[in-house]
Amino acid sequence: MRRTLLTLTAAVALGLAIAPGTANADTSEDARLQRALERLVAADGGPPGAIAVVQRGSDRRVYSSGQADLRTKEGWRLQDHMRIASVAKAFSGATALALVERGTLSLDDTIGRLLPGLPQAWHGVTLGQLLNHTSGLPDYTKSEGIARLVTRTPRKIVPPLELIGFVADRPLVFIPGTRYSYSNTDNIVVALMVEAVSGRSYSDELDRLVLGPWGLGSTSLPFGAALPRPRANGYQLEEDNSPLDVTTLVAQAASWASGGIQSTPRDLNRFIRSYAAGRGLSSSAFDAQRRFIDGGGSEPPGPGHNSAGLALFRYQTKCGTVYGHTGNTFGYTQFASASANGQRSAVVSINIQLTQNSGDLAAFKRLRHTNGLAVCAALAD
Repeated sequence: MRRTLLTLTAAVALGLAIAPGTANADTSEDARLQRALERLVAADGGPPGAIAVVQRGSDRRVYSSGQADLRTKEGWRLQDHMRIASVAKAFSGATALALVERGTLSLDDTIGRLLPGLPQAWHGVTLGQLLNHTSGLPDYTKSEGIARLVTRTPRKIVPPLELIGFVADRPLVFIPGTRYSYSNTDNIVVALMVEAVSGRSYSDELDRLVLGPWGLGSTSLPFGAALPRPRANGYQLEEDNSPLDVTTLVAQAASWASGGIQSTPRDLNRFIRSYAAGRGLSSSAFDAQRRFIDGGGSEPPGPGHNSAGLALFRYQTKCGTVYGHTGNTFGYTQFASASANGQRSAVVSINIQLTQNSGDLAAFKRLRHTNGLAVCAALAD
């Protein structure tokens, strides 16, 4: 168990489904995706289960393999709840940009103006720099404080300011705006800015501006470790390769706006189609979101060549370009993407953590290949 908790510390560094193999695969890309999911689940170090949602216009198809629950042997369904990890950053981006659109927030607003109680060295950092990870803020998930929290009291509910407190005494990693560096601290501060200008909790603003209007009734931001049913359980492989259920091991307050959202494959697909299309944004805000930093990658990297915008990543693949976000946390790895107009989308979820630094590297490479095949299926004629 201790080995698992130490591994999880790095993780914080954080409808109806068609049955497996029964989707009407009338394109070769669909068939390749289904085979890739099956091979991923069967591979050494692979997940117990995987699901992919591919939508072309109004044609939504679901592909799955393996099991969402090793005890019941059930497969993964569209309505099963799951942790979406760092894809939660896209939700905080959507919430902040909705306030920018209303004139309540500005991309030029600084930490010093809205959150003067945060470290003086951070005061010049802007909302825009937080959203595209050029802030230079130290990453709290790499601190000894979060490591102690997750290993000793994983279900403890901690407030966001305590998360920031783990790195409040550290200098900026670089001069803001001069470099790209993915930091989980960024989106914690984004959500605190949302609270500062709205006078409401981030969860309330998330509900009011995104979850409610976009019809995401199965998506929420909890503080505790519970995950609603029906659900896809998350697992961690032990040293003997046996799976340990870690679904409710860690309270989501440890990642909050940076990675604590729970959703379903159906809701996640619906969200990314709206978000990638810039729903509710003016042309100026839409253009600002898409000023990409070449080579800025999400965590873990998405398929193809990655570039970073404002809480949105561009993935240039052999089959075309999509926009979205990835994420990984204890028990789950996520990829959500859509075309620029939101009409083509690909979502891939697995119930184990796989990255270039956590889990089996060969299995992660297989997962990244599978994500690329999902994009090809989404963009197919």
